[in-house]
Amino acid sequence: MCVLFHDKLYVLHVFFCSPSSLSAERKITTSNALKLKLFNETKIFGLRAEGDRVYITEEGVTKVPASVNFTLRIFGIHFSNRTELAFTGSKSVCDKVTKIVKITNRNVLSDTVLEIIVSLPLAEEIESYYICVKKERENAEAGIWEHQGDSAWLKMEPVGRILPMWLQICIICTLLILSGLFSGLNLGLMALDRTELQVIENCGTETEKKYARVISPLRKRGNYLLCSLLLGNVLVNSSLTILLDDLTSGIIAIVGSTISIVIFGEIIPQAICSRHGLAIGAKTVYVTKLFMLATFPLSYPISKILDCVLGEEIGNVYDRERLMEFIRVTKDYNKLENEEVNIISGALELKKKTVADVMTQIDDVFMIPYDAVLDFETMSEIMKQGYSRIPVYDGDRNNVVALLNIKDLAFVDPEDNSPLKTVCEFYNHPINYVFEDETLDVMLNEFKKGRSHMAFVRHVNNEGDGDPFYEIIGVVTLEDVIEEILQSEIIDETDVLTDNRKKQRRKETQIKQDFSDFAKLGSGEQGTNIISPQLALATYQFLSTSVEPFRNIYLSETVLKRLMTQNIFFKSKQNKDGYNAPCSTLYQAGKPADYFALILEGRCRVTVCKENLVFETGPFSYFGIPAITVNTSAGWLFLSFYL
Repeated sequence: MCVLFHDKLYVLHVFFCSPSSLSAERKITTSNALKLKLFNETKIFGLRAEGDRVYITEEGVTKVPASVNFTLRIFGIHFSNRTELAFTGSKSVCDKVTKIVKITNRNVLSDTVLEIIVSLPLAEEIESYYICVKKERENAEAGIWEHQGDSAWLKMEPVGRILPMWLQICIICTLLILSGLFSGLNLGLMALDRTELQVIENCGTETEKKYARVISPLRKRGNYLLCSLLLGNVLVNSSLTILLDDLTSGIIAIVGSTISIVIFGEIIPQAICSRHGLAIGAKTVYVTKLFMLATFPLSYPISKILDCVLGEEIGNVYDRERLMEFIRVTKDYNKLENEEVNIISGALELKKKTVADVMTQIDDVFMIPYDAVLDFETMSEIMKQGYSRIPVYDGDRNNVVALLNIKDLAFVDPEDNSPLKTVCEFYNHPINYVFEDETLDVMLNEFKKGRSHMAFVRHVNNEGDGDPFYEIIGVVTLEDVIEEILQSEIIDETDVLTDNRKKQRRKETQIKQDFSDFAKLGSGEQGTNIISPQLALATYQFLSTSVEPFRNIYLSETVLKRLMTQNIFFKSKQNKDGYNAPCSTLYQAGKPADYFALILEGRCRVTVCKENLVFETGPFSYFGIPAITVNTSAGWLFLSFYL
């Protein structure tokens, strides 16, 4: 505040504005109150610097960047276009006005405000700069400069850069690389847990095994590595911010440091290390060890505290469900086939499934009674079913007393009508029982012991008023367990159903021969001419495979079976006249015959040619093919069966 009283100007208070405060009040002591005797004398009462990296200290000293142009507003009285300013390093006199300060622009805003653009360089002999004004009084000596005072608010100190610009730029680039390295390693190395590294060491490629062995010692000290990387990253980013702020200031420094740290120090390194963290971590292991050593005094104690609080790191561990889902999700990337995924899933689910989930219900099991006779009909039924192991029950189907293996019938002749009981007692196969809640892994171990590949599933029936008792509810076999591992049905050439639980029939079932029809041969009008079912079966197979007119391409199996059930079997006995008797002659020279003959048992003498050559033939010799066929260019033509 200025007051003009009786041609005298008194300065009571002066107000200043700075970047940190738009207004600040500074009091002028009584000794500094100037009483101007002349009206036109120029005097400076304060100043304000404007520009980047310009600030005012707590003592009121203005700090400006060295050798950088900035705007300086000077407050005083009697400013005009003739007012000349200069700067000196002396605190009291202006006898040595420096010439290294260049004022590039000057603008008189009013008689109390003068604005200039100036640059204050660093000089060894100058610590602070003070303002000098050339006197304009008529009686004053020309060229005399007047010092404006050494008060803190009239003093300016230039501040130089921390380092030379070229060195500063090199350090900034290096710090950016280190910032990106620490940020990337923090993601890449910490994402590789100890379990994954151990897996890579055991089953990775040779290069991956080499990288994993290098990283594994560092990764075992997870918290120590984490603290070292984070401390190094914070140290580098802080240094980078300081250097960027010294290189520039204001919005440029904020935007520049943000973009450089986020893009080059975070986004790009983490994107690269998330995919190639193993290789980058192995190739920069010495840099990581160096910073672990450098930050040891601070990072190691913090890591020990984390170890005590959080416990030891054990890595990612997958349970059965997560492991199966992990395999299913990554099967396309691992080039796993669906069958391979199913087998792995089935093996992992083996402990969760019980025999009740895979067994065949007892009502669907083919069983034979204990008192059965192993005649042709019984053995034909056994062969028709196609099972290798058949349970044997006594009275009730829940009362299983024996187990019949199909190989036990290899030396049993159906004509002997052997009792089934005798065969079962002779071989005496063990019978295994399991409860319905037994898991499949236990059953697999039992089957591998070799005692039996079939077990009967039972449970405790406590319904009703009586005592609880064991009840057989189904059968489980080794094939059932293997099918659960493979997650698919094993279908052999004798299976009729593709799923014994869903009762799904096989679409393309191999045609099984029904041998029970051959047991009915000879039950017609000529009941005495009966052959054994075994011989009838052999005759059928011989005709359908070895005699051309009776093959499947000419005659269906159904028609051939029906033919064999007719009265076509004859016996011919040799009488006292020998082979020359009429009743024992099948064909005679010179007499036509319209029938086909097949020798089933015994021997036959054939006399041919004029020389009366005699031959003997035995069973399954046949005659009369031309009588039932016509040989055409298209092949055989079957005529009739009439014999």
